[in-house]
Amino acid sequence: MSIVASVRFRSGSKSYYFDPRDLQVEAGQDVIVETAQGVEFGQCTEGNHEVADDSVVKPLRPIIRIATDNDRHTAAYHRGREKEIFEICQKKIQQHKLEMKLVRVECSFDGSKILFFFTADGRVDFRELVKDLAGVFRSRIELRQIGVRDEAKMLGGLGMCGRPFCCSSYLDEFVPVSIKMAKTQSLSLNPTKISGTCGRLMCCLKYEQDAYEDALRRMPKAESFVLTPDGPGNVSDVNLLKETVTVRLDDKNEQPRTYHNCEIQVLRNGKGSRDGIEIPAKRPERYVAPVDAPEPIIPALFEEAAPSEEEEVVREERSRRRRSRGGRRNKNKAAGGESAAVTAELPKAENNEQTEKAASSRRRRRGGSRPKAEGGAVAAEAKPKEVGAAPKAEKSEGGSTHRRPRHRGGRRHNKNKSAANNGGEA
Repeated sequence: MSIVASVRFRSGSKSYYFDPRDLQVEAGQDVIVETAQGVEFGQCTEGNHEVADDSVVKPLRPIIRIATDNDRHTAAYHRGREKEIFEICQKKIQQHKLEMKLVRVECSFDGSKILFFFTADGRVDFRELVKDLAGVFRSRIELRQIGVRDEAKMLGGLGMCGRPFCCSSYLDEFVPVSIKMAKTQSLSLNPTKISGTCGRLMCCLKYEQDAYEDALRRMPKAESFVLTPDGPGNVSDVNLLKETVTVRLDDKNEQPRTYHNCEIQVLRNGKGSRDGIEIPAKRPERYVAPVDAPEPIIPALFEEAAPSEEEEVVREERSRRRRSRGGRRNKNKAAGGESAAVTAELPKAENNEQTEKAASSRRRRRGGSRPKAEGGAVAAEAKPKEVGAAPKAEKSEGGSTHRRPRHRGGRRHNKNKSAANNGGEA
């Protein structure tokens, strides 16, 4: 067993083993390590732990020290330069008219080397480009061509499932994926549906491949000759996820039936002739799906919690108000007829000064009304009008007569009244 510490760099999600020596490194700490490319700045993902000697490639590179504040400032400074270097390199690529796509730029921790990652369809002669970049940055320049999968891992993004790319989040290495996996899993062979953003087959095809291969070993192939509880027949369809098969029975060929894998007996696996195959007299038993016993109902879950003192007070107050409103409503309903009769018999009270002023102002706006005697009673009863009779002329105080206005009576009445008082004619 060897004691190691896992360190991860910016280039991806893969962790590398380093020798902590006498240092006690904890997860999440920034460390300075020695690599084949020189001194680098990384983050510890797993502290000192033991691993098997077979999983370690010796000799292990050591961890120089735990990063200080000065080391973090230095790493941040070089990361800030990478954006400017990226733009300058793109301009140089356009000047040299090279068919390459720049993906990422990385500066070493000490700033002595700059690494450029790019993608291209074929080989690219970038010797002149390297000379120009070395003259501009005065550092060691290295250009590295990568594939489209590595590009997706560096840039990151969201897949069609809505989650971050597996390669950029947790996959340490790319696993080989083939079109045979899509056929085994009965997926559509349309490249747009089984390809990722990088344009290659999706890495997740590998995840369930072992389960599908195990189901294939237990399930019969299509066109197999099988015996079912309803008689012999040929398999027309196989569902690996549900572990069911669809069988066309010899007696009922027009009505295929679905059976569970344990309900059938394979007499011939795959296509072939039935000659020489003996059909057993005993048929397989039908499959009965297990019924899970219902969980016991716990009465305590349905019991209401005991109300607190404040809730009790609120409930009592609400019930008291509800009873009081109901009592007043019933009382008014019961005494409704008597109160109406008493109200009709009571004499009308005298209006106060504000009420009289409001009433007089309303009468003036309506064009005047019949004068009322003291106490509110009508001075003279109005005689009923005859149907079809013309309105009679009325005599004003000044002796002139005018007709009762039909529309806008207030304005016309007041105008005639003022004219009569002045001795004029209406």
